[in-house]
Amino acid sequence: MKRNYLIVEDEPTMRMVIRKVLLESGLEIDKIYEANNGKEGLQALEKFPIDVMLVDIYMPVMDGMEMLDHVMSDPRFENIPAVVVSTENDENRIDAIIRKGIGFVHKPFTKELLKDQIIKMAGE
Repeated sequence: MKRNYLIVEDEPTMRMVIRKVLLESGLEIDKIYEANNGKEGLQALEKFPIDVMLVDIYMPVMDGMEMLDHVMSDPRFENIPAVVVSTENDENRIDAIIRKGIGFVHKPFTKELLKDQIIKMAGE
């Protein structure tokens, strides 16, 4: 089943890397949407049919965790699988993310690691 992905990342180079990895992963992809921060990510969810979210934590305007808290409290979006892609090193914070039912991939990452997390969170 082809899915629509949303990449929420403030660094253009990292968005490009994530997009490239997705396209080379072998996952069935329909469209890939991008947002520069959590606020734009929420706006994209309102406008586009998103199936999977890949979200950075540290961004200006609205960070990734604030965005994901909004998503998880909205019945329209609460079941959209999410994977945090971050440089976060605090094990307690990573555990808290995972306990919320969100996947986690540490930057830098491999294509296989990102693909495995997406499959774990969204199935394939």
